[in-house]
Formats: sequence, structure tokens, C-alpha cells
Amino acid sequence: MEGDKKGITSEELKQHNKAGDLWISIQGKVYDVSDWANEHPGGDVALLNQAGLDVTDAFIAYHPGTAWKYLDKFFTGYYLTDFKVSETSKDYRKLASEFAKLGLFEKKGHITMYALASIVLMFCSVLYGVLCCQSVWAHLGAAVVLGFLWIQSAYIGHDSGHYQVMNTRGYNKLAQFLAGNSLTGISIAWWKWTHNAHHLSCNSLDYDPDLQHIPVFAVNSIFFDSIKSYFYGRYLSFDPVARFFVSYQHWTFYPVMCVARVNLYIQTFLLLFSKRKFPDRALNILGILIFWTWFPLLVSCIPNWPERVMFVLTSFAVTAIQHVQFCLNHFAADVYIGLPEGNDWFEKQTSGTLDISCSSWMDWFYGGLQFQLEHHLFPRMPRSQLRRISPVVQDLCKKHNLSYRSLSFWEANVWTIRKLRNVAVQARDLANPVPKNMMWEAVNTLG
Repeated sequence: MEGDKKGITSEELKQHNKAGDLWISIQGKVYDVSDWANEHPGGDVALLNQAGLDVTDAFIAYHPGTAWKYLDKFFTGYYLTDFKVSETSKDYRKLASEFAKLGLFEKKGHITMYALASIVLMFCSVLYGVLCCQSVWAHLGAAVVLGFLWIQSAYIGHDSGHYQVMNTRGYNKLAQFLAGNSLTGISIAWWKWTHNAHHLSCNSLDYDPDLQHIPVFAVNSIFFDSIKSYFYGRYLSFDPVARFFVSYQHWTFYPVMCVARVNLYIQTFLLLFSKRKFPDRALNILGILIFWTWFPLLVSCIPNWPERVMFVLTSFAVTAIQHVQFCLNHFAADVYIGLPEGNDWFEKQTSGTLDISCSSWMDWFYGGLQFQLEHHLFPRMPRSQLRRISPVVQDLCKKHNLSYRSLSFWEANVWTIRKLRNVAVQARDLANPVPKNMMWEAVNTLG
């Protein structure tokens, strides 16, 4: 090293990779963020998943330019002696800088206002359909509208979790509280916990919680080895029950998506009443209590139980559109084991995502997330700008010979079902070393 700079190697940096001893590197400078992890706005998982690594690309993706000034207080005085930047990362960082200079991260448009107005209109329509109409068809229509309300509310919660959609941080938190917890019943704290981990380790089988659906689904045969989930801190046991469900996952995929919302409610309660530390626990619990007050009361206003069950199941089934979309963006994409390194973060994002092609008038329907790769590369980018930057991202992928896959909604479904079926066929193979279960053997031997 030049002058009196102190240096460490990347291998030495990797030794500081756990809670209480958590170092990271940004542009060759080493920072100790051990004490900051619990205060990090993005949660401690985001830092723990990157511990001991160079995180320059991820830092650029998730932080505005104003965040750089806060790094000095964490500087250890060490520099990476073997710090190198790939040509892909150089171009990515240059592109992020150019977008910032153009003000694209600040140009949010009026999408949030339109979305909130549509949510209010839909909520009033639901109330009218349930409270002022006696027809079963009116109740069915209200359930459909409620499902679409939940979809649009989730997009607002998603946007406000990635960047500031309102004028102040306080109003932004209010948008999260209302659109997330109070209207959908899904905790924004749970979403941040899982979603940040998903973004940073996109399609990592052992780190990305959005791929860890054992015993119901498996997107790769590696799950047959009962691998450890570093997100949940436990092994994903591929037992005979899991093997049975996975063997038919290409048939159960859509039915499960129709009731997937139930799992989100369960996950919310498990987090809110766990010992895990996270910001605004009381506020999150209050929002969930609001939801579980108005929603049961609304359902109770429907005159009989058959219609009530129809109302709930229909509203849940409509949200399956969104659950399916989330799966389409990743299930059929490439997967890997471990974490992305500093110089392959961009590559891992491109290989682990699929875009959904659609006309611009359908952007509202997909919430901007049809541009999944663009969103993963620039998560702070307002959704109104994603279509604009898409051609530039495509050019960058082409320059570095990286995959950029954009499929129609139908094609993405075909790819996903094909992937699930391929894994299901492998799971049915009686030669796989899974403990034998006589019931499973009997069903599959007979076809």
C-alpha cells in the first residue's frame, strides 16, 4: 500500500462476517458496522447477508448520494489490498451516476396520487356493495374490487418501502402504515425483513427467502438435499411430506396462489409477536389490529355464511394474480448457492430475474414490477421511470453478454410451470435418497 495506508485482503475481510464482528468494504475502504446493524433502516439482515464482502454495487443501488457522508464514522482505517472492479460493475456504477444526474430517482410523477385515489374509490365501492346492496352478485363484485384494492395497496407499500413516495419521511411512513398494515393486513416490518434479503441475494437458494417454500414448492432439485436457509436459520427439511407436495407442484401452483394470502397473514403474526427486534413494533401491531377490526366487521355485514365464505375466498383468489406475478419474475430464472460477491452482484441480478412485457397502459396493473430487472438494479428508481431506462439496461446487458429476458405474461407462466414440472418429475424419482414412505410409494407406483 502507498504511504501509511493499512491494508487487508479480501480473505481477511471475510473473517469479519458475523453479528458483533461485521465488516464490509465499499470502494476499497473497510468499514466496521457491527454496532450499526441493529439501527440500520433496512434491517440487520441486509448487513449480515453482506458481512465480510465488498458491497459497493449494493450500497449504490440502495442509498442516495447523501448517505456517503455517514460512512466516515465507520471507517476502520483499512483498505483492501486486492480491490478490483469488474468492467460490468464500472459500467453499472457509471449508469447509476448518470441516472442520478438526470434526477430520475427524484422524478416520481403522480402515480402515488393516482394509486391512492383509486384505492379510496375502490374502498368506497366495496363498502357500497356490501352495506347497500342485497344481491349476491353485488357482494361478489365487491369481493373482486377488494382483491384489486389489496393489489394496488401492496404496490404503494412496496414503493414506499424502497423510496420516499410522499413529501416527508413522516408521511411516507404513514403511507406504509395505511397501505400496508391497515388495508392489507400484512406488516411492512415483515415485508422489509424478507424483501431486503430477497433483493440482496436474488435467487440464492440458501439466502433468498422468496425461493424457500419447502414443503410446498421447490424450484430446484438442490432443495432435495435439505439445505440450510441462512435467512431463517434452519434446515429446509425435504422429508416425505415435502417430496409428496413437490411431486405435484405444477398442479397445485395456481390453487395455492389463490390462498397464498393466508400464509402472509401467518408470517406477519409470527414476526410481530416474536422476540426479533425491528423498528416500530407497536405501530405495526396497531395497523394489523385495524385491519382485523374492519375486515371481519365488513364480512359480518354479509347476510349469510355461504356468501361470506364466497366473499373471502373470491377476494383472496383475485390477489392470486399478484402472487403469481411475483413467482413469474423469479421461479424460472437461474439460481445459485451462496451470496453474490462484490464484482458479480450485477450479474446475479440479471440471471435471477425475468421481465414481463406489456403495453404502457398496463403498467398500473403490474405496479412497475414487470420491469423486474430494472427494479432490482435500481430499487430506488420510481416506477414511472422504469420503462424509460429499460432500453439502456438492455444495452448494458448486451454489451457484457448478460441475459435480459422479457416474456409475455403467458410465456412467463409456461416457463414457470415447466420449471415446476421438471423439478416435480425429479422428486418423483424413487431413486432419490429420501426416506421411504409407504403411502407415497403406493400412490406414485400406481401413477
